[in-house]
Parts: sequence; structure tokens; C-alpha cells
Amino acid sequence: MNEKKRLQAQPNQQKDRVILHCDMNGFFASVELLSHPELRDRPMAVCGSPDKRHGIILAKNEPAKKAGVVTAETVWQALKKCPDLQFVPPHMSKYKHYSRLINEIYQRFTDMVEPFSIDESWLDVTASQSLFGSGREIADTIRETVKKELGLTLSAGVSFNKIFAKMGSEYKKPDATTLITRENYKDILWPLPARDMFFVGKATAQKLAAAGISTIGDIAVTSPDFLESMLGKQGRQLWEYTNGLDNSPVARTSEGEKIKSVGNGVTFTRDLITEDDIITAVTSLSDTVAGRLRRYGMKACGVKVDIKDPYFKVISRQKQLFSPTNLAGELAKNALDIIHSSWKSGSPIRMLTITGINLTDEFFGEQLSLFGVSSDDRQKGEQIERTMDEVRKKYGSSSIGFAAVLDNDIGAYVRGYAEEEADNDDTPKQK
Repeated sequence: MNEKKRLQAQPNQQKDRVILHCDMNGFFASVELLSHPELRDRPMAVCGSPDKRHGIILAKNEPAKKAGVVTAETVWQALKKCPDLQFVPPHMSKYKHYSRLINEIYQRFTDMVEPFSIDESWLDVTASQSLFGSGREIADTIRETVKKELGLTLSAGVSFNKIFAKMGSEYKKPDATTLITRENYKDILWPLPARDMFFVGKATAQKLAAAGISTIGDIAVTSPDFLESMLGKQGRQLWEYTNGLDNSPVARTSEGEKIKSVGNGVTFTRDLITEDDIITAVTSLSDTVAGRLRRYGMKACGVKVDIKDPYFKVISRQKQLFSPTNLAGELAKNALDIIHSSWKSGSPIRMLTITGINLTDEFFGEQLSLFGVSSDDRQKGEQIERTMDEVRKKYGSSSIGFAAVLDNDIGAYVRGYAEEEADNDDTPKQK
């Protein structure tokens, strides 16, 4: 009853914010088409290894989408659907460059711009309406500005909270604005499949389906206590989100608190003894930390490792890196170096924590790179790990991972970019 009263009272508590979520349409493919206009009307996809036929589709243009090509599927699967599909390799430096330009356009309309990934951002334009018009008008102006100045298109969602704004940007594509209000959100969102709800991953969707919950509306009208009993705290959070109860703020560009470190730690199901145990643990933890860093648009200039033994004695060691990184392979290598130099071989380890420290914006991190990993090796590693990000975004956080982590018995698990799905699998809790 208290939850129901809270829901009923919410619309009258205060004047609604106006939040935009701007999501670039086929961003990687659209940027590549600027250099390959001859492919604009032909099915085209960005792929890491088009010549080897076993790469992953990172992005596709509209003709390829109409042919059934989807992001994160393999090249051979895409070719079965669309034999005439043309491939171009990815160029991350280009995408970062255009991401900066796009966010600079957003900042003409508000200083409250919060990037969510390289191609999408939230904007709070509540205070901007007196200058630029309604939320829909601002969204339309931004779309036209980006199209005119950069030759790229985006879809925008406009709503009274961040969750519904993001879902609005997904609702109609490409190059569209969708307005989701307190008056229409039930009509627009509630009939959609539960899997379409932001933060609902594959595993969560399966659990909901097993309970007879098949649509977003079903989540909204289900008892939050029942959802919490089934999914943990994520269940109640989903109930709130589906009912429009999201008050999370949009970060202010000039005042947003900088993230100082990004880490992950696990108490393992048994002590780590062998070198293989340690490699498995470090690979899993580094994968998670790297995924978080990429999500936040950050790189680490240093790595810190905390080691706890079975008697709860803890040591902490750290090292500076030759160049900033958000790649799991580089984090893992340096973490292993720390462990080998500071921990006696064969001594049991109860818990490990790996933390990226001394963070810098990923857009500016490369200019500090003078030594260490070659640019070719780094570019290849970045393409691989961002491909993994795309697969996880589409198929769930446990859908792909490093071979060293598979089928282990220490409680290390595949967990990367899509942690926010919170699928509540029966895995050890992260510290």
C-alpha cells in the first residue's frame, strides 16, 4: 500500500524535469560512410576481421539492417542473410573524434551532459527551455544540428526521467524523436516485451518469463515484494523504473565528480594455489575492471592489487603504467607482475582485488603513450575488447569472455561491460 501511495503521489511532488537521451544511429557505420559515400545505399557493416570471415559485426547501415543483419553476430551469419554485404574495418580514433564533436554540440544547449557510452548521452534541458523551446523542440534542433554539421543522424528520447528518455531513443529509429510523458508512457512502453526494459538482461528476462511476466506492463503491475524475492534488489528497482520512479540526476559537465578509481574484488570459492588459479582470477577481474573503465570513458595510469590470505592478512601493492589503458590484457599483465614480485609462489590467496588508479579521460590518454605496447597491438586489442562489449550489450554479460576463465572451479566468472544488467546468477558476490 505504501508503494502504491508513493506512485500516486509522485506526479504532484514537484515539477518534472526534461531529460533527453541522444543515441547515434549506427554510429561506427555512419562515421565510416563519411569516407565511403559509395556504400551509403548498399548493405555495409563494420567488422574487425572482414577478410577472415569469422569476425563480429560491430555496426551496420540501414540497408544491412533491413536485410536482417544485426550487431554482434558473426560475419558468416550476416553473409547468409545478405550475400552482398560490404565490410569496412573499424577506426576507433575516428569514432572518438566524432564523439567529442557530438558532445560539444550537446553542450551548446546545456552543461548537464552525461555520456553513457561513446555514442550516447543524457542531457538535462529543464533549465534550457526558456532559451531553446520545449524538450521535443530541443531534441529536434540537436538532431538537425548534428546532421548539418557532421553528416550523422541520431535518435532522441524526451521524458521526465533518464530511464524513459533512453527507452524513447530506442523506440523509433533512425533519425527520430520520441516523447514519453506521464500521460502516455503506459501506452508506449508497457506493451513492449520485458526484455526491452532497460537493465533487463537475458537471464533476468528468462526468470521473469518463468514467472509469467512477459511485458514491461507485467513488471509494473507485479508486486514489488515478489519481484524482490525473485531478483533481489534489482526486482524492486525494475518495478520502480517501469512505473516511472527514477530520480537519478544527469551529471553536470563542469561539476561532475571525477571517478578516482575503478576496481573489482572476489573472495574465491577455494584458495588460489597454482599459477593457473592466479591467471584465471586475474583475467576475470581485469576483464570486469576494463569493461567498467570503457563504459565510464576512462583509462587507468596505474594498477593496484590487494591480496588477502586465508588468515585475513592483506597486502596492497601498486605500479604506474607506461601508458594509460582500459584493456583487460594490459591490466592483467601488470597485475600479474605485481603478484609475482610481491607474493611467495604457492602461498594461498583467499581474495584478490584489482583496481585501475590515477584515471584519465580515454580521449586524451593516448597522448601520454610514449613507451610500452605498440600502437598496432593496442589497436588490435582495443578492437577485440570493444567487440566483446558489443556482444555483451546484445546477448548479456556472460555471453562472451576470455578462455582462461571458462569452466573454472574458483568462482571467477565472465563479467564485463554489461554489469548493469544485474542478472542475479548464482555467482560469488563481488566486493
